[in-house]
This record gives sequence, C-alpha cells and structure tokens, in this order.
Amino acid sequence: MKAPEQYDPSKPSSKTSMSSPTVQPPTKSPAIPTGTPTITQTHKRTAQAEKKPFQWEFLLPKYWGIWLLFFIILPMMYLPLRWQFWLGRQLGILCYNVAGSRRRDTLINLKLAFPEKPEAERELMAKQVFVNQGIGVFETLCAWFRPNVFTRTVSISGLQHLINAQKDKRPVILLGAHYTMLDLGGLFCAQFFPLDCMYRTQNNPLLDWFIYNGRTNLFGKQISSRDMRSLVTSIKAGHVIWYSPDQDYGLNQGVMAPFFGVPAATITAARRMAKLGDKSRPPVFMALHTYRRTPDNLPSGKRPHYHLTITPALDNYPSDDEVADATRVNEVLEGLIRIDPTQWMWFHRRFKNGPDGRTDIYNK
Repeated sequence: MKAPEQYDPSKPSSKTSMSSPTVQPPTKSPAIPTGTPTITQTHKRTAQAEKKPFQWEFLLPKYWGIWLLFFIILPMMYLPLRWQFWLGRQLGILCYNVAGSRRRDTLINLKLAFPEKPEAERELMAKQVFVNQGIGVFETLCAWFRPNVFTRTVSISGLQHLINAQKDKRPVILLGAHYTMLDLGGLFCAQFFPLDCMYRTQNNPLLDWFIYNGRTNLFGKQISSRDMRSLVTSIKAGHVIWYSPDQDYGLNQGVMAPFFGVPAATITAARRMAKLGDKSRPPVFMALHTYRRTPDNLPSGKRPHYHLTITPALDNYPSDDEVADATRVNEVLEGLIRIDPTQWMWFHRRFKNGPDGRTDIYNK
C-alpha cells in the first residue's frame, strides 16, 4: 500500500504542494548525556489517582474484539519509536481507506474550513490527519506505559504566563484541543507543572477502564465533566486544569460561534468555571497547543521533537457576552490549530449542530 505524500503546512497552497518533500540527509541526534533525569523522574503531579478496578464482565464475548486489538497493538509499543511511527503511518492509511464515514466527515470538515484550497490538497490533508492519528495511537500508549522513551524530546514557550498566574495563587484553566497526540501532550505538560484534566466518560466500559487507568500515569486527577464537586475542589486548591472545549455538544450547554469561519455549536462551560472557587482569585484562562515538529517518517538515528505553546491569559474573560466569549476562544484555538491543521482530529463532526438543531451537512 503506497503511503500518501506528507502534507506540509509551511508550504503555500498550490499544486506543487502535492509533491513529496525533499528529503535532507539525516543527522544523528546527539546522545542523551549519562545521568540525565528521565521523564519519570521529573514528572510532576498534584496527587496519585487510584486506578479503576477490573470488572469480570470485561471478559464477556462482547468485549473479545477489543481484547484482540489490545493483544495485537500493545506489544508494538516496545519497538523503537522509528518503527512505531512507520506502523502508525500504515495504520492511519489503512483507516483512511476503510473508514468510509470518518473519511467523508473529515473531507467535509476540511472543505468547510479551507474552501480556498484545491480539492486535491484537502484530500492530502485528510490522509495526513489519519496518518497523524495512527502515530498518535503509539504516542499515547508510550505516554501511558513507556514515558521515558520521550526523554529530552520536548520544548515549551509561554511557560512564564502560567508561572506568573501561579505566583498570584490563581488556578489556571488551560483551554486545549483534541490534537492527535492528545495524551502525550499531558505527559509533556507534567514535565513543567502538575495538572489535572477534565474528561468525558467513554461509552464502552472496557475502553473507559483502559483509558482512565492509562491516564492515571499522567494527571494528578481526572475530573468527570459531570463531577462539579471535584472541579470546585481543584479550582479552590489553585490547580492547573486542562479542559478542551473544541467539540460539538449541541446548544443545551453552548452557543453558536464561528470556527474556521463556519457557525459551530460551542460549549460555554469555561465561563461557568470562572465563577467557581475563590472570588478574590478567580481562575486564569490560557490556551494550550501541543504538536509534533518531527515528520512522520522519522529518520534513522533521530529522536522526535515536540513543542508546547501556552498563550497569554485571556483578558476580561469571561465578559458579559457569552457569544463574544465563545467566538474569542474559537479564534484562539483556530490560530493554534493552523500551525499544522493535520494534527487536529478533523474526523469529529464539529459542525453537526446549527442554530435550529441538527444539520444535514454530513448526510448529503
């Protein structure tokens, strides 16, 4: 199966962007000096969360398909990262070819968000989204169970914004997004500051058990979106909390606001978080961007490189206008996603709801 050319966001939109990028002779990454602390040794957390107990019902036949995937995929995370990247690339290409509905949703989203780009370029972007997600599967597994393979692979900018807020003893809400390296970003953040995260329970109990327990190795506390008591406790304690408001949950908890120039149902829970905790020291809101700078075809002898960006705090947030606030958050996240659009999960139905309820854009 032939791999698609890699989409390069640094190149201008043109027919020439379809050609394969020029491959430079790889230079070997410098060896990690003896005695360098590992990621495990420098990991920071607010607490060590307890794992969810195993349930015997997970052995029922309805879960056997998931167990089979575990037995196939999990041993592969012990391969060298370069091989994992290659396998992730093949997995992404396979999913792009067989997951017809997800592929179609991705292409529809990209057409809405990038109408100025040629169709061939959007298709190339869509393929790269799946490739990045395939690699993201292995990045996530390693983040949970083999974190030290990422020692000395991350840089960060904007950390001073978060540190200044903490000096003022104010909690920080990091507005993130669903990037393809989602949980690896959490591991990297914990190299610089401890953080809790908000999550939505998985519909499949076995997957929820597996993902939750994997994330206990990254975050101090995982806060269910329905557990307001735990959220208030973390905010009052001045913790950093990672929250991603970039998906469509309808208008019961949100408003319509433009996202990539398209009206989108945008959740407004962050505004409600601002009212929790100590009113004299309300939460500070910043955006977090995580992405892989290394090409997916990792050269021999090279380690991957990842970068975190923390934006300055949002001034006068929240305001008295919830639509203006939602628009502002979307604009910030959009600007970060545009650094490399193919590292955001475009296969979600981001525009499934309109002002009058469900749209039919994904059914045409």
